[in-house]
Amino acid sequence: MAGHWTEAFSLSGRVAVVTGAASGIGQESACLLAEAGAAVVLADLDEAGLATTAARIHDLGGKALVRRVDVSARSQVDQLALDAVSAFGRLDVWANVAAVDIHKPILEVSEADMDRQVAVNQKGVYWGCVAAGRAMTAQGSGSIVNLSSTGADKPSPGISVYSMTKAAVNACTRACAIEFAPSGVRVNAIGPGYVDTPMTQAAKEIDPARRAAMLRAGAAISPMGLYGVPRDIALTVLYLASDASRFVTGQVLRPNGGATML
Repeated sequence: MAGHWTEAFSLSGRVAVVTGAASGIGQESACLLAEAGAAVVLADLDEAGLATTAARIHDLGGKALVRRVDVSARSQVDQLALDAVSAFGRLDVWANVAAVDIHKPILEVSEADMDRQVAVNQKGVYWGCVAAGRAMTAQGSGSIVNLSSTGADKPSPGISVYSMTKAAVNACTRACAIEFAPSGVRVNAIGPGYVDTPMTQAAKEIDPARRAAMLRAGAAISPMGLYGVPRDIALTVLYLASDASRFVTGQVLRPNGGATML
């Protein structure tokens, strides 16, 4: 008889890197991967947030290594992979979660706005796939998980550049899945719907009424009448990181409450 079903989701003895780990989906994903047994390398520019994530993991009895990293800088991302292997001896999971969203109408987007979002959301994911792919293909196994967005499928006003970069993440995911598959490395993406995170809370924290209105609007996008929380997406990260998804690669999973159905 096959082993217990929970074994398929176990990450015991494995090593995971999570970018954007200081808050929101990145923080929740890092903590859940640690709960599943992985040693986790936490990367972000927000050092205070990284310390909070590391403390949560240590409270769970897990292992966490903190690194301040700008994912738009290839040299820093390459070093992040080297640090993970140096500290823990291997690299099994890499979650590209770090992202920025500069919310502006198309006619108001500046070149600086464009460059920043492309640098983090598009180049950062690409360099993460390169660094992880190099280590994992040599190892002969691994799972890369890229954070995309429902915006890649269904743009809305104010997020033109963000949506464009997330569509690029989907294309990058499929390209890497094809190239890395012969070496036993899987690459998938997650396209969340509206999720209540620090990225979507920018104005809501100082205006409770606006926050409530935005949450209602986020829920209205879903036929289920729901908005997501970081744990919803973290559970999808765990699925794609684990052996439970051993037959899944090159896919974009969409935990979005039915906001898009592709």
